[in-house]
Order: sequence, then structure tokens, then C-alpha cells
Amino acid sequence: MKSKQDNYIAGIYVRLSKDDERAGESLSIENQKLLLTQYAREQGWVIHDIYADDGISGTTFERPGVQRLLDDAKAGIINLIIVKDLSRFGRNYIEVGKYTDYIFPMFGIRFIALSDNIDTADKDTAAMDMMPIMNVFNEWYASNTSKKIRAVFKAGAQNGKYYSSHAPYGYIIGPTEKRLPIIDEEAAENVREIFRMRARGVSPNRIAEEFNARHILPPEYYRAEKFGTSVRRNGNGIRLWTGTGIRQILHNPTYLGNLVQQKTTSVSYKNKRRIVRDESERIVVENTHEAIIGKELWDKCREMEKSVSRGKPTKRGYVHPLSGLLFCADCGGKMKLSWRHSRKSRKTPDPPLRFSFDCGNRLRYGKSYCASHYINAAELETLVAADIREKAKAVRLNEAEIKREYLERNARMTEETDKAAAKKIRKNKLRLAELERLIDVAYEDRAKGKLPEEVCIGFIKRYTEEKSALQQETEQMETQLSEEKQVRFNVDVFLSRIKNYLETTELTREVCLELIERIYIGELPKSKDIPRKIEIVYKVDIDSVLLTNS
Repeated sequence: MKSKQDNYIAGIYVRLSKDDERAGESLSIENQKLLLTQYAREQGWVIHDIYADDGISGTTFERPGVQRLLDDAKAGIINLIIVKDLSRFGRNYIEVGKYTDYIFPMFGIRFIALSDNIDTADKDTAAMDMMPIMNVFNEWYASNTSKKIRAVFKAGAQNGKYYSSHAPYGYIIGPTEKRLPIIDEEAAENVREIFRMRARGVSPNRIAEEFNARHILPPEYYRAEKFGTSVRRNGNGIRLWTGTGIRQILHNPTYLGNLVQQKTTSVSYKNKRRIVRDESERIVVENTHEAIIGKELWDKCREMEKSVSRGKPTKRGYVHPLSGLLFCADCGGKMKLSWRHSRKSRKTPDPPLRFSFDCGNRLRYGKSYCASHYINAAELETLVAADIREKAKAVRLNEAEIKREYLERNARMTEETDKAAAKKIRKNKLRLAELERLIDVAYEDRAKGKLPEEVCIGFIKRYTEEKSALQQETEQMETQLSEEKQVRFNVDVFLSRIKNYLETTELTREVCLELIERIYIGELPKSKDIPRKIEIVYKVDIDSVLLTNS
């Protein structure tokens, strides 16, 4: 039996999501308003307000319109909620059931889903008996629709269709159906310069400073001026490049002519918060469009990311070729660059500087911490350049034999470790899948009331911590294996590079970063007759091979 109460103050709720539009539902906001308003007036009810959410999925209740509706209901401003059907109110059966079965009755709120014949004032109807099943079906429909939409996007991405709203800096979206990027030459030249500077050892922050000094517009403002697009203001509206922006460009494979899409995904169809996908789950289609930079330049920049050197400049902005690559052979600390004017030249205008290095820990903590490792920079440069020429000569004379022996030696050393690592990775991934299942079960059991909340939280905390640790371990091992697979490529590149410096006399920063991993400087000898310990570690360790063949 229906309630005898007539003095209802109604809140009408309407919703249309983007998913609904894609699925072909003819449920416009205006049609819902018209239908529900007419119904309320026919019943003689007062309409307090119409609450709307346009373009928001029903799987979440974090909708401004529905939240305002619920706030007014709890405050007693309205005592009747009218929707077209249950799916308009929500497609999460647990949340919908929580409101219709517990919260609304507690606050004395009547709920009507017109098309479904749902009316909480009349509990004895078949429709009310079917309401839990309707809620489950609505959630299933949302899940199924979401899967179909994701499948469409995935298929399109695999087929090389570009989905982003705008192209990366240096490109514009093409006019074809696939919307593939085409080069915008004006901006593309700046992209090339960014990569060239980074390959020379210039830091992203320093590149940003250089571009700002040259008054080059950053991407957003460039697009706004050239194409009339909108600009997201950062508070002060300053048109500046940042180190972060430069890093994003340096790590974007689009500039190689490849499309990498679906880098992020939503937590679930119920939770639209974006999370970053694992690289293995991203869709990569190679050679889809014209590249702005070549593979060699890209690889040089990747090497810079792994380099121990950060290329810290002096106060005058000078970066020494060996800056950041020198280490104390005794305490392991980085060597610190110092400079001064020679006594004879101090009175001359713009006198030359004399550079030297010493143990940074000694300079910071005193001679009791570490002995002197002082070395004249010019002398060290001469020594390193001579060693590079020596290596280049040996490679030029016997490249094939050096390469063969190096690869054989490396294969022997890594075979067993690779097998163990691969086995461990497989084991970890099986456990990760099991943990995902256990987390889902815990959530489901809590939702169904089978598991107390505090027990559920404890399980999920433990599973999540184990999952995080395993993911980190697995990623590290996969990275290690990947790096070992690159050995053949690395030795080819290294041997090719070092041959170019057979006649080098000047040690440049680019040469050092291309060839050298680090250099260990031994203690300053107390006598000139005692040889100085200096160990040069190259990016590819060919010293052992050269010693064997000597």
C-alpha cells in the first residue's frame, strides 16, 4: 500500500553519461526533465529543484549533481527523489542498494524510478521485489559497455589510429582518418635542438633556461599563438619552459616515428581515477609517421639518463668535459672541480683559469677524512685523450676479434644469472596474479557482509604491501635482463664510436659522455717517481679483452 502522505517536496534527478551516448541510448537530459517534471505536476507535488549530471558515468557517486541531491535530502529540504529509471541514479548495485534500502528510509525519503515502476512507498509490488536484480543488471550493463568501448579504442590503437586530443610539440594532427601526426617544421627544429643539447650533456633545466633566454614559446603558448588553441593557466600565466617539460619531450617515442598509446587506464569501470600502465601493457605501433629525430640521437639521450654525471656548471656557466665522471679511488666520493687564476696572469684582463680536481669529501670534511687526490685538470684531459686514442687504434686494427671475445666472455658470465632471473620473474608474476584475485575476493566478501571491515582492511593492507614489493623486484629483474639483451647492440655502438676518435687531441664533453662510464683517481703520490693510480671505466669494458690479446 502506498503512503497517505501528499505534502511531498520533490528533487528530480537526471543523468546522461558519455558511455550512454556511445552505446546509443536515446536518453537526453531534456527528455528526462520533461518526463519527470510532467509526472510530478500530475501528482500535485512541489518540485524544489532539478539536479543534473551530464557526461558522467553512473558507476561513481562522486557526481556534483547527485551529491547536491543527497545533501538536500539529508538536510530535509526534499523528501522525494524521482528518476527516470534506476540506471540514471547509478550503475553500482552496492551503492544504489545502500541508498534505497538503508539511507533513504532512515531520512524518510521516498524514492521513485518511474520507468521501472519502483516506488519505495509501496513495498509489496513485483517491481520492488525485482529491484536488487535490476541493480545488478545495471551494473553488469555498465561493465559490459565499458569493456566494449575499451575494446574499440584498443583495436583502433593497434591499427595505428591516433586518439590524443592534440599532437606532441613538433607535430600537428593529420587530416586522415587515423589522425596520424605530421611534422610542424617550425617547432620540430626546436625538438631536434633539445635532443642535440641533451646528447651533449646539457641538463633539462639548463635547456629550459636556454630556451627561455632565447624567448622560444613553450608548447602550450606556441599552439595557442599559431593554431588558436586554449591555454591552461598555471596561476601566473608565465610563458616559460621548465625542466619537467623538457624531460617529457626527451622521453616521448612519438619523435622516433612510433605511436605509444594507452599509457594510462582507469582503476576500474567504477573508479575513473587514472593510473599509469606498465610499459608491457601499452600499445606500440612503430613507423606510423615521419620521425623528427633518429634512433642514434635517441639512444645517446637515453645514455645520458643513466650517466653518473649531471654536468654541474661553475658559477660562470662552464661545464668541464669530465665533470661528474671522476671519483675518489679510496673513499668513493665524487671529485670536486676547483679553479683559480695563475699568478702571472692575474693582472691581465680576462685572465685564463687553471682547473683542478680533488676529493669532494676531503674538501668538505678535512684531511682527516681522506688523503689528497689533487690532480691538474689539463694533465688529466691529456691522459684521458691519449687513452682514448690508444683504444681507438686497437679497435681499428682488430675490431672483429675484440667484439667476438667480448661477447663470448659476457655470455659465459650472464647465462646462469639470466636463467635464475627468468625463473624468479615467472614465479613473481604468478604470485602477483594470485594477490590480485585475493584483493578482489576480500573486497567482494566485505561488500556482501561476509567479512568484518577491520579484517578486510588487514588482508588488503598485507596483500597490497606484498604486491608492491614483488612488482618492484620484478621490474628491477626485467630491467636487468633487458639491459643484458642490449649487450650486442652496446658493443657495436661503442666500437663504432671509439673508432671516430683515433686522432682526437681535444677532450670534449660529448666524447666523454659517449665513451666513459666513470674514472677513479688514486691518491696524490708523495714522490714523482711513484706512478699515479688512474682507472678509466668505459661504457663497454673492452680492457680485459685487450689485455688478453696483448
